Amino acid sequence: MALLFGCNRGKKIFKSDCNDDYSPVYKRIAFTELVNHLKKYDRQYVEVTGKYVEAPEQSALFNDSLFADHSITQAIWIDFNPDCPLYLEGTRIGLFQYNDGQFIQINDKHVTIKGRVDAHDTGHLNQYKGAIERISYIAL
Repeated sequence: MALLFGCNRGKKIFKSDCNDDYSPVYKRIAFTELVNHLKKYDRQYVEVTGKYVEAPEQSALFNDSLFADHSITQAIWIDFNPDCPLYLEGTRIGLFQYNDGQFIQINDKHVTIKGRVDAHDTGHLNQYKGAIERISYIAL
């Protein structure tokens, strides 16, 4: 009898304590719910999953569904802030830190992010639906 084992890579979880003073409760919501009702979630702390894309002048979360609109106007600007440094859980290795000869690769990855919604910040050149700021958690 042969047993097949799949590749079980552990998730990398990066956390920041920047929101600890507020002790927010993060509301887990679907990406489409957030995009379609962004003003309803303004200034609320949310947990949302999608595909993170970075490029020059771009830091955005897109719907990762094959059947969704993947245009910038349906994406959420992700506002990483140096005041909220994210560290690999249990270490002092930063998300954007050069470590062991490389950077952590997050581009084109399926991620879960926790942060605060800003329905008025539409990102670079006002192209995005809104923003998530004060990022305190990202799981790759």
